[in-house]
Amino acid sequence: MVGNNTVNNINTPKSVGPWRSTNKLVKIMNDSFYDLPCPVNLNAWWSFGSMLGLCLIIQLLSGLLLSTHYTAHEDMAFDSVVHIMRNVEKGWMLRNIHANGSSMFFICIYAHIARGLYYGSYLDKTVWYFGVHLFLLTMAEAFLGYTLPWGQMSYWGATVITNMLSVIPVVGESMLRYVWGGWTVCNATLKRFYTLHFLLPFVMVAVVFLHLFFLHEKGSNNPLGIESGTMCVPFHPFYTIKDLFGYVCFSFFFMYLVCVDPELLGNHLNYWPANPMKTPIHV
Repeated sequence: MVGNNTVNNINTPKSVGPWRSTNKLVKIMNDSFYDLPCPVNLNAWWSFGSMLGLCLIIQLLSGLLLSTHYTAHEDMAFDSVVHIMRNVEKGWMLRNIHANGSSMFFICIYAHIARGLYYGSYLDKTVWYFGVHLFLLTMAEAFLGYTLPWGQMSYWGATVITNMLSVIPVVGESMLRYVWGGWTVCNATLKRFYTLHFLLPFVMVAVVFLHLFFLHEKGSNNPLGIESGTMCVPFHPFYTIKDLFGYVCFSFFFMYLVCVDPELLGNHLNYWPANPMKTPIHV
């Protein structure tokens, strides 16, 4: 009788969890987003991290589409941007999305950093380390992108910023010539900046995954700054709803910039073609 019970117990199938937690590939995403344990008291300031992810996706997709029409040459770059705005189907919207998306990226990143400073998230040194490197990469990416339209501010902005290399002792002048590809900001500079502007986002995506990996390893901080292992809820549906609401608020302001006032955060001097012989007065 004991033997029969033992056999029955062995042959009885074990209970299994949801498919998302048993499939090896899906489980990685599930543990990082769907069933991720989160402190129960996170407020709206924690939504800016996911908004940054949204910004990165918007910039990647819009930049990829713009690259199919852009020409990285000093004689054609400005005209190719005008062509995108005037002749490409919905090109004006595509360019406004990419240009204002970078501004929204920095608004969100400043709010994200301010939250980290105020609530002590910097105490998790590994996460903060990758976050700082992401911020530096974003600054570099924005600078490279700002030069590509090859307007007056693009050209002179590139000239001023790259000339900062010349103050480095001994190797500064050589580095500056290498970055320029000549004796001044020229066609070679534009081509190099375009190549780097295209490649850096993929480096940023890799660093974002590292940032999230180390964040989820220890868990998010919370407004009280205390251990919250016993007061956690799944990321879905509690924080997906909050993030979706944040996306809606983000989209209202973003589409206002794109469709109503696209030059609010821009510079009108960039509508003049680059002229190496005429420096803007305030530069």
